[in-house]
Amino acid sequence: MTPAPFEPSMLLAILPEMLLVVLAALVLILNVGLRRQADGVLGWLTAIGLAVIAVLSAVFARPAETPQLIFGGMLRLDWVSFSFRLLFLLGAAITVLVSIGHSRTLTGEYLALVLVATLGMSLMASSANLIMLYLAIETTSLPLYILAGFHIESQKSVESGIKYMLYGAVTSAVMLYGFSWLFGLSGTANLAMIPFRLTQSGVSSLLVGGALFLAMVGFGFKISVAPFHFWAPDVYEGAPTPIAGFLSTASKAAGFAVLVRVLLAVFPQMTSFWTLVIAILAALSMIIGNLLALTQRNLKRLLAYSSIAQAGYILVGVAADSPLGVAGMVYYLASYLVTNLAAFAIVWLVAQQVGSDDLDAFAGLGKRNPAIALAMLISLLSLGGIPPLSGFIGKVLVFAAAIESGQIALALIGVLTSVIGLYYYLTVMKTLYRPGADETPLRPSIPWQTAVLICVVLMLALGVIVAPWYGQSLAAASALF
Repeated sequence: MTPAPFEPSMLLAILPEMLLVVLAALVLILNVGLRRQADGVLGWLTAIGLAVIAVLSAVFARPAETPQLIFGGMLRLDWVSFSFRLLFLLGAAITVLVSIGHSRTLTGEYLALVLVATLGMSLMASSANLIMLYLAIETTSLPLYILAGFHIESQKSVESGIKYMLYGAVTSAVMLYGFSWLFGLSGTANLAMIPFRLTQSGVSSLLVGGALFLAMVGFGFKISVAPFHFWAPDVYEGAPTPIAGFLSTASKAAGFAVLVRVLLAVFPQMTSFWTLVIAILAALSMIIGNLLALTQRNLKRLLAYSSIAQAGYILVGVAADSPLGVAGMVYYLASYLVTNLAAFAIVWLVAQQVGSDDLDAFAGLGKRNPAIALAMLISLLSLGGIPPLSGFIGKVLVFAAAIESGQIALALIGVLTSVIGLYYYLTVMKTLYRPGADETPLRPSIPWQTAVLICVVLMLALGVIVAPWYGQSLAAASALF
């Protein structure tokens, strides 16, 4: 595919990215001029700004019928980048809404870092060049390292930020070495051209496999799949809870967007090899994530191990190597984003008012605030894959794709580990309605209620009104095949 010559209309294609830069600059400028008491104003400005950017993206930055390369082939405009861009904007907006009302967290710097990370994720999903891809990954990662350790007065938060940065730096270096290896073997950084150059030059499949392995180290860390999952529980526990939710959803979605694009575009001649590797990683993640979650008493750590297991389920769709599998992956990620953000938002609220995010702190929540307990119940049931919630449809799609591609054993492992997952989700549900020592009513803020309500409505909508969402996911998948 030849890059299109530059035209002023191309600026509309990157309108969301430009607006994110403008919004981040505006937040920092206003942060200097406004008093600390006005941080809530900045939060609302950021959340509304993200919503406006999402609407403008849907109207003015829709992709053409055929994928298009712009800016010298650095970016690819298709339904994949469009779909993931909307997911990132939604995740960032919900994260900001949840954070409003907490002066220790919500500052102009915090909001600007969230916006820059969202910008990086959007560029990750659109990258068509190894150089742009690596720059986008680092643009995403650096703000997230800072956000994970944002509470500098908390030892756990600082420790999580340092761990995330160190592990991320090492895996990023390994991934960059894999990228440089690919560039050296093919002589081009264009993702679509690499397989043709490799075929023409007759490069050994062993060398290409080595480059694939090195790149997979970085991708595996980004999506926190076993055996690259070791950082997630500690980082999620120590990071500010809204950021832990952001890491487990939007950041993970960005990793999957890059993973599926690189595998399908760069390694089509090694499909049988990477599908086997992805299937093994999926099985390991589903088994390890669910088994380790069984023993957790801290809700953030439990959700971290659950996140590892959920990444395994999503990888089942990738391993299928089919339009149905990729469509299932996109659908699952949309469901998982709203589900996990709601769960982390509730953990955040309880921790702020009770002073703990251990399981026992949630005892009696059903009496203290029945609506919040119901929202947590819906989130957990969706994570467990119970109909008519969105998580059920996501699991059906990825397991159906695995069966269609002949990977019956992988689908069976997914079903069995889902049953294990239901056990610890039900344990939390039971605790919600168990009598607790503290019966003080929980009174969430209006922005917090708005964020959780959006998540719950979308969980139900994705689980009941399937056709339009599935059609969008299938359009994204068709852009890659």
